Amino acid sequence: MSTLRVTVAEALVRHLAAQRTETLDGEELPLFAGVFAIFGHGNVAGIGHALEANRDALPTYRAHNEQAMAHAATAFAKASFRRRMMACTTSIGPGATNLVTAAATAHANRLPLLLLPGDVFATRRPDPVLQQIEDFGDPNITANDCLAPVSRFFDRLNRKEQLLASLPEALRVVMDPVSCGPATIALPQDVQTEALDVPRSFFEPRVWRLRRPAPDATELADAIAALRSAARPMIVAGGGVTYAGATTALVRFAERHGVPIAVTQAGKSCVRDDHPLCVGAVGVTGTAVANELAQEADVVLFVGTRSSDFTSASRTLFTRDGVVRIGLNVAPFDAPKHGARPLVADARVGLERLDEGLAGWHAEPGWGERVARLSLEWNAAVAGVTAPDDAERPTDAQVLGAVNRFATDESTVVCAAGGLPGELHKLWSASVPGSYHVEYGYSCMGYEIAGGLGVKMACPEREVIVLVGDGSYLMLSSEIATSVALDRKLVVVLLDNRGFGCINRLQRATGGAPFNNLLDDAAPAIDFAAHAAAMGARAEKIDGLAQLPEALLRARASDRTAVVVIETDPDRSTSEGGAWWDVAVPETSEREDVRSARVDYERKKKSQR
Repeated sequence: MSTLRVTVAEALVRHLAAQRTETLDGEELPLFAGVFAIFGHGNVAGIGHALEANRDALPTYRAHNEQAMAHAATAFAKASFRRRMMACTTSIGPGATNLVTAAATAHANRLPLLLLPGDVFATRRPDPVLQQIEDFGDPNITANDCLAPVSRFFDRLNRKEQLLASLPEALRVVMDPVSCGPATIALPQDVQTEALDVPRSFFEPRVWRLRRPAPDATELADAIAALRSAARPMIVAGGGVTYAGATTALVRFAERHGVPIAVTQAGKSCVRDDHPLCVGAVGVTGTAVANELAQEADVVLFVGTRSSDFTSASRTLFTRDGVVRIGLNVAPFDAPKHGARPLVADARVGLERLDEGLAGWHAEPGWGERVARLSLEWNAAVAGVTAPDDAERPTDAQVLGAVNRFATDESTVVCAAGGLPGELHKLWSASVPGSYHVEYGYSCMGYEIAGGLGVKMACPEREVIVLVGDGSYLMLSSEIATSVALDRKLVVVLLDNRGFGCINRLQRATGGAPFNNLLDDAAPAIDFAAHAAAMGARAEKIDGLAQLPEALLRARASDRTAVVVIETDPDRSTSEGGAWWDVAVPETSEREDVRSARVDYERKKKSQR
């Protein structure tokens, strides 16, 4: 057997560079677009040297924050529909633990991410080294063990030979549509630099192709029978539709059988919002039409969704007596959720098989007429809440309405956390797949700008519009500087409501007194435009909604990342649409408002199924 003697780090980097992928369009590309790296003593001499030596085959990108670079890598994978990815390497201490939040974000959203943190010496001879975490009863514990619960695959290479088994297995896990998520391989700094004889076959190219399992015959027959009995069927489409390249199959199925399509946050843009059968967002942040139909549907086909509490309105939607739920999902873990009849299969293959078995079947005519009538009413409501008014400060809905009118089919909107995702989910009119990129599986503040960078790296031809609140911006905005350095232009619209307006509204809605969410008058005003400009962006603060359209045009014409800051009202949000969300209210309190909210809470809990 022919071998090559190289270090562990060199073997790892060369193996990553040899991996290929077949995209949903059939194009063959490198699986790894590159590696984000922030070097420290735990990785600079080992993997840092290997990356430098192989920088032509596997590009290295430097970020300003480890969490942010892993967010960018996660967004890259999402924008690539899970067919391409990036790796991230850090040193052994705070750099490694900074990855935990980003790993959890990728884990909750089922997105591929490879994390390569440095680790303490496997020999333990110099212990305790700089930045080492010591467990008094277990010397095997290091800071990287924090990553185990938020990784789909976790390993620590305590011997150099373990790389040959561990790395291919990590890639198998993250590229499998069922187990997709982050993988962590912790790299002790001495092991990184050790040499071994590696079979040359370890460096041969491998092409990863999407596995498409077909449905079980019995499950398929059961699903077909249930749908044939339906008069008022409904589809709830999740992110799995897009990742499986099933958008065309979904629309074709809906059109042939007259089935309305509602979408989750991850599923939004798998069908155009202006399609006659698209009823928009469903659940807590859903449209009035989708949520009303959800209460009336007799059969609900869930496709590629993990069925979170926001989708089901904390299990108060889809509760009609006798309703049948069908879970079409590639993951056996997700398919039977909420008592659904499982249909375990690839989304595209499953929809095609259902379509074949349902030839001649169509929902009752009155169902389609109801969809059309309710959709007209909802579209009128959206136009009303997004239209300008005479208020001193605009609402979030009015700002995103202006941005939506500015966006084109070549634009991708990026957001995460706070009140904006809820407004976007129900009000934003999405176009082509991938034009709507909202991280709401983990609802992670700070994802927005780093995520926008990842989307732009994955899709450089698209205009990337980041909507971010002042709270998230203050948590993590450093990758504005990275976007400028990498010439990956973003259009950032920063909505300043002086604090955490979304949680302040929730606090009051549950009977609490406003506390610790909005900045008081004594807090300093923050010049966000000056801050963004200091990181190299073109930045301006505008005075009111009327100035936003022209500011957006200036941002589009900018030669680099542009930031537009606008003050918004923290108290007003869209009351139209939506559904109940289970947020526990104190059972006892001295506040009358809390006691009243508890009574209402207990009443609504009785609707849960």
